[in-house]
Amino acid sequence: MASRRPYWRGYLKLSLVTCPVAMVPATSESEKVRFHTLNKETGNRVVSQYIDSVTGKPVKDEDEAKGYERGEDDYVILTDDDLESVELETVRTIDIEKFVSRDKIEWIYLDTPYYLTANEKIGDEAFAVIREAMKAQNVVGVSRVVLGRRERAVVLEPRGDGIVIWTLRFGDEVRPENEYFSGINKKSDAKGVAALEKVIKKRMKDWSPEMVSDPIQESLLKLIADKKKAKPAKKGAAKSKKGEEDKPSNVVNIMDALKKSVAQDIKSRKAG
Repeated sequence: MASRRPYWRGYLKLSLVTCPVAMVPATSESEKVRFHTLNKETGNRVVSQYIDSVTGKPVKDEDEAKGYERGEDDYVILTDDDLESVELETVRTIDIEKFVSRDKIEWIYLDTPYYLTANEKIGDEAFAVIREAMKAQNVVGVSRVVLGRRERAVVLEPRGDGIVIWTLRFGDEVRPENEYFSGINKKSDAKGVAALEKVIKKRMKDWSPEMVSDPIQESLLKLIADKKKAKPAKKGAAKSKKGEEDKPSNVVNIMDALKKSVAQDIKSRKAG
């Protein structure tokens, strides 16, 4: 089993069956190319900090607090103890009280996926019983859990030896499709549909993660590798004197190079 630090620990409950579980994110952005903001004059990193809007002075971490605005420049301050006092039972327990058919949940409501596993050996059997019971009935469980101090509706879907939890978007976050699709022409040309059906059949493939590869990411990594080989510019190099023309530089404009690299990649794909 892969070793991952749990994002959430608690209990999974169905009727009288309870077991300790752990939840980890099912997706990761750790491989994504990330940039730091630098001072281009010195090459040093730029740091950000909270500044008091009135005094203009930096605020220490221990002095930061949550505030709810009740009027102009008037806030109700909430401490960590205040926030903990309103914690719900779902902070530590996922109690499955409802079940629905998997195909009845519209994909647009699915938000963020997590992997749920038994957290202790003593709970393996109870976890397996809950998982296999849902598999046998071909259903997903509907429950609620507190994540990031906010209670979220979730669905639990058995997958292999584990369970995938999807947080669900709130109802008011999903816009009604009728507001956007109502004016679309419903008629279609039968011959045109038949012709495109043939095209679709020819292009049918088995699903593969390669279908969602990121050419921009690949091009960025190549560009960064090329720039690593180049001689690094001296930190805080002096500017040219006023009136003197700047000397030619081997520094590549990253966006121009990136666009060129992507264009060449697309061209080679088409040629292939």
